Amino acid sequence: MNIKWIFDRLMAFIGLIFLWPILLVVWVLIRIKMPGGPAIFTQKRVGKDGKLFTCHKFRTMTVKHGGSTVSVAGDSRITPLGAKLRHYKIDELPGLWDVLIGNMSFVGPRPDVPGYADKLEGEDREVLKLRPGITGPATLKYRLEDEMISEYVSMKQKEGDKRSMQEIAEEYNDKVIYPDKVRINRYYLHNYSFLKDIQMILCTVLGRRMNYNNEFI
Repeated sequence: MNIKWIFDRLMAFIGLIFLWPILLVVWVLIRIKMPGGPAIFTQKRVGKDGKLFTCHKFRTMTVKHGGSTVSVAGDSRITPLGAKLRHYKIDELPGLWDVLIGNMSFVGPRPDVPGYADKLEGEDREVLKLRPGITGPATLKYRLEDEMISEYVSMKQKEGDKRSMQEIAEEYNDKVIYPDKVRINRYYLHNYSFLKDIQMILCTVLGRRMNYNNEFI
């Protein structure tokens, strides 16, 4: 995948050069609209070969919050500005730095917090051979993941489920969404195509969908 390695660093460098005005504007908006904390959110994530690295994103949540790492649409922890940044994936732009320094790729599995990818067993662990990506086939399929989880939570609550919103959300993520992401990422590992990478990047930027492994993502 040498062409992938070269492409990632070259495009990340170009992206940072051309997008720095947008990065600056978003940074200023966060400091104004979400005072009391940093504009850039950093967190340890599981990277290639299971090694931890520091992931960079624009902050979308309140400074002092607890709870699950699984978020849903309308989550009180997410600010109004943060919701917009998430919806349009603008919060991911600082990840260009992570791509430039080699911790991430443009296309690959989303970098997980400890407790997910590093806990995979058997053949599923092979996804750790991949460098985490800003986008990817699983990311495209679940681009509206927060909304999907929110709809599931609402459905379960209407059925009389008395558990908390976070408990229901975690169950749906852990038993349905995450295993499906692992399946998709394993297919990506064994059927890598640079042209498909380009298509996924374009679909991410343009908000389009594409056919991948006989499913519409």
